[in-house]
Amino acid sequence: MAKRQAFDPIHAYRTMVRIRLVEEALVRAWADGFVPGEYHSGIGEEGINAGVIMHLAGNDAMALDHRGTGPLVARGTDPLGLMLEVMGSEEGMNAGRAGHMHLMDPNLHAAADGIVGSSAPLAVGHAVALQRLHRGHVAVAFHGEAAMNQGMLMEAYNLAVAWKLPVVFVCKDNRWSITTNSAEVTGGDLIERSRSFGLVVEQARGERVAEVYDAAGKLIRRARKGRGPGFLYVTCHRPGGHFEGDPIVEVTKHPFEQSAELLRELRPHLQSRAGGSRREKTRGLRELVSRSRRAMRDWSGGHRKDPLRRARKAIPEPTALQIEASEGEAIDSVAVEARERVGPRQAFAPRGEHT
Repeated sequence: MAKRQAFDPIHAYRTMVRIRLVEEALVRAWADGFVPGEYHSGIGEEGINAGVIMHLAGNDAMALDHRGTGPLVARGTDPLGLMLEVMGSEEGMNAGRAGHMHLMDPNLHAAADGIVGSSAPLAVGHAVALQRLHRGHVAVAFHGEAAMNQGMLMEAYNLAVAWKLPVVFVCKDNRWSITTNSAEVTGGDLIERSRSFGLVVEQARGERVAEVYDAAGKLIRRARKGRGPGFLYVTCHRPGGHFEGDPIVEVTKHPFEQSAELLRELRPHLQSRAGGSRREKTRGLRELVSRSRRAMRDWSGGHRKDPLRRARKAIPEPTALQIEASEGEAIDSVAVEARERVGPRQAFAPRGEHT
């Protein structure tokens, strides 16, 4: 059973830098056409991942969502195998069959699932096994706030409390359900909702890794002692939007070009007699503009909520520079090797200006 340890800001910053570098390398790979389909970056969640995972070891298990790259990197998954998997290579950690939303590292008892809310029942399954086979260990589920409207997640909460399972549910609230503000589609208060199941609750701001570490530690230590499940509510920022190339985020980067393109696409629908009156269409357009402005205000101010920016202030400048240099060199080398192994592809077209 892991003992209580003091927060180590240097270790936390190194972990967060490594996560960010891997994510940025995969974002560039997506832009250059090396990654098939969408890519859901976890940039902005580094403080949550590091703060929670610094408490995990041995047979502790993780159930991840569609932004599962960061937790795996934090836990020690080989970044080369991970990058190759995301790029769809047969040399990847799951033989190229998982992509980025279904990554699995059996050595770490860790797996991701792209179905919204599925991490909770997966973690409950892990917890049942741990309760019987590896007492003193815990399972952790990572999910977003929108997942709390899914039935299977509610069922998982209920069973975890009823069976007093060693599991901690980590709710990452970035306030957005794809492009809909979560408050518009969620009734009540999420913290009170979780308490209604009998879960013990802790809260933290996700951009403050030390705060996450302290809150997560209380719940994880409690679960290890067999005192039942917990719920960690953490706020965070989603600077890249729902996925890379998110059109609303692109508007914040290139407002005039993207707005003109959007209007070109909408004009035929606005002029057509089909699909409602012109007044109704105008009302819908105003609502679209209002939602876009709200998202732009939120996402454009993300630098203030950058967990790395805050964590860097807690350690000496020379130490931060050394960490950034050493981790940067290591991950750059891995990224180059991954691209070389994949080689040129015709199947995935480059995005944007990259070639």
